[in-house]
Amino acid sequence: MLLLNTTFEPLTALPLRRAVVLVVCGKAEVVHGDPTGLVVHSAAHSVAVPSVIRLSSYVRVPYRGRVPLTRAGLMHRDRYRCAYCGGRAETIDHVIPRSRGGQHTWQNCVACCAKCNHRKADKMLTELGWRLRVVPTAPRGPHWRLLAGVTDADPLWLPYLGEAA
Repeated sequence: MLLLNTTFEPLTALPLRRAVVLVVCGKAEVVHGDPTGLVVHSAAHSVAVPSVIRLSSYVRVPYRGRVPLTRAGLMHRDRYRCAYCGGRAETIDHVIPRSRGGQHTWQNCVACCAKCNHRKADKMLTELGWRLRVVPTAPRGPHWRLLAGVTDADPLWLPYLGEAA
């Protein structure tokens, strides 16, 4: 479940149980639900499981500068495609190998298939004659923190994320 602030700013993804508790306690309202979807029953109430909920009161979010580099975030940024051949990515590769002074940053890390990662090893792209399909950059926007840890993002969330995710 996607949790929005009062201002419709995406905050986080919640487990089903926590989302239902927020709605039942009146701390959040359902913004987008699936009428044909799952319904949770208790002795006194029946609640349709929401996809997107919005808090009733505003929550101040501390300033977050950089998006932390995570495996899930990097794979999401590169759409699970190898930066060298375009195949299905399974690993992460440092464009400039760490053994040659490369840093562990968004600009130096790319998603990579196992075959290309093994062939590249600790070589530079110029030594192999390879080129990157896309120049790696650090992602921006609040939705990156949100989606980096979520493997099964609901397509109904896209209008609420602000930028194309």
